[in-house]
Formats: sequence, C-alpha cells, structure tokens
Amino acid sequence: MLLAGDIGGTKTHLALYTAERGPRDPVVDAVFPSRDFPNPESIIQQFLLNRDECVTRVTLGVAGPVEGEDATVTNLPWIIRAGRLRELLQVDQVDLLNDLEAAAYAVPFLLPDETHLLNDARPRPHAPIGVIAPGTGLGQAYLTWNGARYEAHASEGGHTDFGPTNPLEMDLLRYMSRRLDHVSYEWVCSGRGIPNLYAYLKDTGIAAEPPWLAQQLQAASDPTPLIVTAALNHATQPCELALATVQLFVSILGAQAGNLALTLVATGGIY
Repeated sequence: MLLAGDIGGTKTHLALYTAERGPRDPVVDAVFPSRDFPNPESIIQQFLLNRDECVTRVTLGVAGPVEGEDATVTNLPWIIRAGRLRELLQVDQVDLLNDLEAAAYAVPFLLPDETHLLNDARPRPHAPIGVIAPGTGLGQAYLTWNGARYEAHASEGGHTDFGPTNPLEMDLLRYMSRRLDHVSYEWVCSGRGIPNLYAYLKDTGIAAEPPWLAQQLQAASDPTPLIVTAALNHATQPCELALATVQLFVSILGAQAGNLALTLVATGGIY
C-alpha cells in the first residue's frame, strides 16, 4: 500500500495506491489546502483518519529542494523530514523528491490521450526531455536516458534571472527591480507571479482595472484565480487588464520553455 503525495505551496494532494490497481486507479485520494494546516504531517494524519489500509511505503513530491532526507517547501515555512514520517507512520521506507522530479518520472508513461500537442515535431528516441510547470512557483526538471530507462533530475531553473524579450517585458523588469533584490522567472511566471504582472500593467496605465474586478480582488485572499477567470471570461465580461495579464504570462512561459529546450538540447520534447 503506497501513500503518494504532492506537497505544494497552495494545495497538498494525497492518494493510496496498490500494485494491483496501478497508478491510474487510486484506492482513495483527496486534496487539502496546504495553508490550512501547520505542517504536512497533520495533513497526512487527517487523510488517514478512520481508514483501515495499512501503509507500507511513502513517496512524497515536494515543491522545493530536497537534500538527503529533508525537504523544504519553498512557499511555506515547512521542513519535511523522512525520519520523522517513518516514525509517525511506522513504515520502513519514506522517499522524498522534488515535485517536478516526480512529475518528470511520469512523462515516459503518459498515454496519447493524456497529452496535447502544441508543435508538430517528432521527438528523438532516448533524447533529453524537459519539464516546466507553473504552479504556486515555477518548477522545472529534466530527463536523461541511462541506457535502459529515463532518469529524472530536479532543477531550480525557475529561480534563474528573468530575461525580457521585448520592450513591454523590459519595463516589467525595471518595475520589478524597484521592488525586489532579485527578479527571477518565478516572480513573473507562476501563480504568485500573475498578481505582479497584473499590478505592473495596472500601475503603468497599460490597461484599466474595471470596478467589479477591483471589488472582487479586494475581498480575495488569493487574487490569481480571479485574474485568470476574468481573462477566460473576456467574451462575456470584457476585462482588458486581466486578458493582457494572462497574455503576458503565456509569452514569458513560452520564452522560458524555449530557454529550457536550448539548455538541454531537449529533442525528446518539452512537457
């Protein structure tokens, strides 16, 4: 009985799996708001409460760097210790790995209906593969072929220096540099980065903020879902500011995906 988890800055997703049912059919799974709990141990205890299954192994993907048996969640004040989890859950094997490293391991096993093709190019067999994922932060990882199978590797590429590619983004860098000591891609290309793009476009007068959205944002604990929803609903309730924010976000994400492809010579694909 495997307890698998994705420990993120916004949400924590836990599930129980068996070898018989396989990776696409969990025995049970649940999602928890990470910030509602003091630590990941309390989330795991809540998940297992009143359950009869006997967990024999634990594997957790953590949104942050992993060193040895300790993992630090980048956007929460959490340190996860494998030894503490072994003691708490009374299991022999607890594995911690970076969340994007975990996601990368899944790429070779994706089925055709689990992908959507953006560029019609043929991946080269056994070539390097890049993985990029904007969540609360900006995760990046990659895969290399070891002669028998793909191996996944963690990366902190989301924290590299933001490199603007046009005048709009150059002004964004100047705007952000007045507020931060280091402007990384994560500050402009992630869940927590979207409000920065929104504020930049609003404060510089590139687009106006509609009163209805201003009212919603003032009452929200997390502005990102509201901004994205407003952009997606542009046809029925136009909001040029939200639309421009998401367009800028997508442009920056595309550029960084291209940087990743060049850095790795990722002719196996970018996911």
